Amino acid sequence: MSEPSPSNLRWYQGVSRYQWLVLSVCSLGWIFDIFEGQIFVASMREAMPSLLPDGAQQGHIDYLNKIAMASFLVGGALGGVLFGALADRIGRARTLAITILVYSFFTFITAFAQAPWQLIGLRFVVALGTGGEWAVGAAFVAEVFSQRSRSWMSSIFHGSSVLGTFLAVLAGAYIIGNPALGETAWRWGFALGALPALLVLWIRWKVREPEKWVEARESAAAGHQRTGSVLELFSRPLWRITVLGVALATTGIATFWGVHIFGKSVILHFEQVRQAAEPALPAETSGDDADRWEQQRKQRQKKAEMTGMFLNTLGGGIGLLCFGAISNRLGRRGAFLLYYLGGFAVTLLTFQFVYHSGSITLAWIALPVFGFFTLGMHAGYAVYFPELYPTRLRSVGAGFCFNVGRFTAAPILILTAFLQKPLDAGGLAWTNELLASWMSLLFLLGAAIALLAPETKG
Repeated sequence: MSEPSPSNLRWYQGVSRYQWLVLSVCSLGWIFDIFEGQIFVASMREAMPSLLPDGAQQGHIDYLNKIAMASFLVGGALGGVLFGALADRIGRARTLAITILVYSFFTFITAFAQAPWQLIGLRFVVALGTGGEWAVGAAFVAEVFSQRSRSWMSSIFHGSSVLGTFLAVLAGAYIIGNPALGETAWRWGFALGALPALLVLWIRWKVREPEKWVEARESAAAGHQRTGSVLELFSRPLWRITVLGVALATTGIATFWGVHIFGKSVILHFEQVRQAAEPALPAETSGDDADRWEQQRKQRQKKAEMTGMFLNTLGGGIGLLCFGAISNRLGRRGAFLLYYLGGFAVTLLTFQFVYHSGSITLAWIALPVFGFFTLGMHAGYAVYFPELYPTRLRSVGAGFCFNVGRFTAAPILILTAFLQKPLDAGGLAWTNELLASWMSLLFLLGAAIALLAPETKG
């Protein structure tokens, strides 16, 4: 099923039904994986405050949200390593089903959280599944497609993630932002997380293990070699590429949570400035009218926030899908350089110029470009990391690089939480645009790491 096809065929020609099935299943798992992560981003302005006493400072809320994000990254790192190793030992399809069940069940349970520590802890457990799903899915797709199609299909696999974000945007706009659901609206958003569990039935019914994995397991057994060994990732000659892979993922994940997600705040900022300039309600306004007025203001803010998130994600999706084609032209390293350097430039343009311009037109133009460069390199991890390792270590190797990158990015998120804490709480009270601008320096670090990494094209 993965034999090389004639060179004159296009990347999508000669692909079997089984290969399309694997791409579809892995992509759906990744779509729902991202939804489980992004539903928190879409609801964090509602969920965390509802678990705190009335009058909690915004800086304290932002701090707890950053801790929840850091918890998610650490959980993803652990899940990627554990489930990546498991997939190399018991198979891709079986492990994929387990990871989906984990993240579905615990996202659903999050709907019943009663305290910040419960929300933070559940984000950790959800991430065990989401981190594992990516490791398994990336290896699965890489193994069933030939070299001619692999970079394209891996980009499609990772690019499908934007559909998960779009689902979170829809949930944010029509469920979390629905005034009819009141204070429980965000809980309904998390309850939707149970639905991906249905995908497991399809996996168990239709998806078989890839031949490359079966052959690698038999070969390893015959040669008394271990499959899924984490320690072997640090043996010669693999240790150097493992370190570089983790470093590359760290910069991408840190800039996702420290730069990319703030794209949704640009149009929200415009709406908040506009509302601040509105005349105050007359003192004699009745309580019901005042409540309605405040609710309308919150709805307009939510609409602005979700519009920014949509535009940011739209550009990011295009960037993800384009990585395969760009890397076939420029090589894997050249593509990473383009995205990292572009991410640095467009972040400064967005937050030092567009953010302060007050122009909705500029924001609608800039945010898709911002998303393209700040998110697009993530498809490269699905293309590049599986190519670095032999089949018997492919899932654990790719999962280790990507998900340990989450772990090493977590301290950076904790630092940003401190930077955004209020002054009277011991922080520096940095604004979103200031934080994103400084964090964009990590794109330059990513470009430097890409120069040191080996080229795997061809």
